[in-house]
Amino acid sequence: MTGIDCEKIAQLAPSPAYVVDLGRLRHNLAILDQVQQRSGARILMALKAFSMWSTFPLISKTLHGVCASSPWEARLGREEFGREVHSFAAAFKESDVVELLSISNHLVFNSFNQLERFRPLWEKEQGRVSIGLRVNPEHSEGHTAIYDPCAPTSRLGIPVAEFEGRSLAGVEGLHFHTLCEQLFEPLERTARAFEEKFGRYLQGMKWLNLGGGHHITREGYDIDGLVELVTYFKNKYGVEVYLEPGEAIAIGTGLLVSEVLDVVHNQMDIAILDVSATCHMPDILEMPYRPDITGGFKAGEKPYTYRLGGPSCLAGDVIGDWSFDQPLKAGDRLVFEDMAHYTMVKTTTFNGIHHPHLCTFEPDTGQLQVVRSFGYPDFKSKLS
Repeated sequence: MTGIDCEKIAQLAPSPAYVVDLGRLRHNLAILDQVQQRSGARILMALKAFSMWSTFPLISKTLHGVCASSPWEARLGREEFGREVHSFAAAFKESDVVELLSISNHLVFNSFNQLERFRPLWEKEQGRVSIGLRVNPEHSEGHTAIYDPCAPTSRLGIPVAEFEGRSLAGVEGLHFHTLCEQLFEPLERTARAFEEKFGRYLQGMKWLNLGGGHHITREGYDIDGLVELVTYFKNKYGVEVYLEPGEAIAIGTGLLVSEVLDVVHNQMDIAILDVSATCHMPDILEMPYRPDITGGFKAGEKPYTYRLGGPSCLAGDVIGDWSFDQPLKAGDRLVFEDMAHYTMVKTTTFNGIHHPHLCTFEPDTGQLQVVRSFGYPDFKSKLS
């Protein structure tokens, strides 16, 4: 992974452990701040992707706040980030709305039904909490159906046909979120589709939220194009423009350090690790995708090929097949790269498997800090 001393971190970290490189985090924040300074956009951190709150004091120096998908996330943002909190969910309970109105700056509804049902609650907070609606541009750019909010019959966002004859009284902003791990061009196409359908409703609004899924800090992202797009909406409609990437903050910042527990053979060599796909890297099974391993190559490319699997009782707890220059043995360390976003936030304690330590690494000093370790009481406290 560019800019991270994976071998040194593997030596310093306990196993298993998530390790966030603070130097790479600062690198990403500098790029995002450039976008903010040039375009006037306000960038929020999506807690659903990255919620390691020990890093919030660093991130909050640059970003304007967080976006939350639940009262718990919103509360974490309010308590630990200390700037703006923008909240959205596919649907809310009344108790959710009451709590969110007390801790959010923006509250976005997913339907006119919910907007009107809870109007008596949010109208009392007008002037303090800004109300918005999530819309569905019905323009699909997603390559994986499970992550495509514009897929047919999606429950996320209001189609333009639903706006006919509806009151927008009290609504101050529109929000769309349609992308997943994508560069600028899909956003540009989506923005055109959005404006064609919903541009007339932006007149008189205070803000527009372009959602997340923007890989702004990835090599090859057209930052000039993004600045131009944000500037266009700000100038034409007189709105504040928000972006809420999660991965862009954490891309390339994190490692998952693991250890080989055993090597068995069943038609091929199989290395069993102390990390699990289902417990610690669920997107490997859900998306699916193949992470990079420091010193690991495609199966058959190097002399020694292994299937890597976790210690759980799930037969399909398989991370994938890699090859190596040297044979693997018990005690060897393997480092999975780019493991900060959508990892820690999605972990489970299935089978009571040890949860990875949470660590930070400061490249300026070479120091690794174990921020949090987990034990049996953490596992027990989830049960009753």
